[in-house]
Amino acid sequence: MCRHLAYLGPPVSLSALVLEPPHALLRQSWAPRDMRGGGTINADGFGVGWHTPDGPVRYRRASPMWSDAGFVDLARVTTSGSVLAAVRSATVGMPVTEGACAPFHDGVWLFSHNGRVMGWPHSVAKLAERLPAVDLLTLDAPTDAAFLWALVRHRLRGGADPAAALAATVSEVDSAAPGSRLNLLLTDGRRIHATTAGHSLWTRPHVVASEPFDDDPAWRPVPDRSLVVADATTYTVEDL
Repeated sequence: MCRHLAYLGPPVSLSALVLEPPHALLRQSWAPRDMRGGGTINADGFGVGWHTPDGPVRYRRASPMWSDAGFVDLARVTTSGSVLAAVRSATVGMPVTEGACAPFHDGVWLFSHNGRVMGWPHSVAKLAERLPAVDLLTLDAPTDAAFLWALVRHRLRGGADPAAALAATVSEVDSAAPGSRLNLLLTDGRRIHATTAGHSLWTRPHVVASEPFDDDPAWRPVPDRSLVVADATTYTVEDL
């Protein structure tokens, strides 16, 4: 599958979130604890996005996080109060390219998908018919994650509430492609919206993540088929 996290809170370095904790995304790239039968490592690229006063910034690579020495220096000196990061395990047959790595981006939004759309791409072809042609022609990559982002983004552009946009996307994809794993993360720098559908998700103050990155007792598992909405101080969990 993949591993991802989103953070909202006091500014911290990227390194403190994704490199330094004992089970950070760096370690999860080669030793994840819970892949749910979706692979063994996350070596098919990674990405980090963070909000600045001038808007989101992204750093994405098609190589494993552990092989990118330049990112270590960047992460050490870059701080933000809003971060979305992911390490990727590509589904067989999907490209290993920088464009296929989360976070995906539009305006203030950063998005990530942990999971898999079953029967891709045939299972969701009818859903693609409802998207503007230009959205399909400009996908970051021909992958299920990029397509899910196009579905969510289309709803956001139409004025949908972020929570409703994620919930509706999960519902329609789940109907078209039963058995899909649809853990989605979305943030605009003010709130985190997340779903868990077929894969693990955890929360603690300021963080929503695929799995805990340290032994803080504040971590709580999110039940399957749930929607999480979090800001810098609180979070809520409700049925999806």
